[in-house]
Amino acid sequence: MSTRTLVSPAALARPRGRAVYWTVFSGVVLLFALAFLFPVYWMVTGAMKSPDEVTQTPPTLIPKHWHISGYTDAWDLMQLPQHLWNTVVQAAGAWFFQLVLCTAAAYALSKLKPAFGKLILGGILATLMVPAQALVVPKYLTVADLPLIHTSLLNDPLGIWLPAVANAFNLYLLKRFFDQIPRDVLEAAEIDGAGKLRILWSIVLPMSRPVLGVVSIFALVAVWQDFLWPLMVFSDTDKQPISVALVQLSQNIQLTVLIAAMVIASVPMVAMFLIFQRHIIAGISTGSTKG
Repeated sequence: MSTRTLVSPAALARPRGRAVYWTVFSGVVLLFALAFLFPVYWMVTGAMKSPDEVTQTPPTLIPKHWHISGYTDAWDLMQLPQHLWNTVVQAAGAWFFQLVLCTAAAYALSKLKPAFGKLILGGILATLMVPAQALVVPKYLTVADLPLIHTSLLNDPLGIWLPAVANAFNLYLLKRFFDQIPRDVLEAAEIDGAGKLRILWSIVLPMSRPVLGVVSIFALVAVWQDFLWPLMVFSDTDKQPISVALVQLSQNIQLTVLIAAMVIASVPMVAMFLIFQRHIIAGISTGSTKG
């Protein structure tokens, strides 16, 4: 069965048809590339302009004089190494605990078939209907005075880690992937004497690397870009993540220095995507499990 396309094979076979096709295709690709990359270029070069040039009208496409001092000043004046480290600690802890809990819960709901499993899953998915803003006050009261042990988690990374652990969307994403793993593979492992935990560690997790990569990206990006919750948890400036510190320390900072700080703050996420893009795309596009 042939597939219909906008350009027929007969038209592509002719030199003029191929020239028109590749011209249009290259122009569209270039247009989309400019639409996505130009804001990045504008931000990176904006930090290299002088304070007067960055605010002048009309703006200059290329800096008249290239100044690297904006990046060095941002690194020193805004204490970026400390705040970046705070963000790394908070994001890494939230990622670790979320991956452990969501993976265990998804495996239990998918393969262990507990009593009232569908009811539990329905209750978990129902939490997605609750606006995140409606949970801010209850979360803050809980973190400020932890029930039973009456301990405050304010100004503590645990105040970021624990609320991020239970993520209904990531749990459901993992469960749907685990559902696609053939039952025959797990039964063969059981015949060989593997227990439930061994099956999870040696069979399920290695087969789930693509979806684990996607969940990891979601977990890390959610913590890295979050602003409101870290602002409420960390009143101590020295413990604030980069998203909060950029706002708190930007009052008396030059615009070029602030732009440079935002560029530096975005580098880790961009680098992580470029490094793991193959796994991310594989996890997003995966629709079935190969036997």
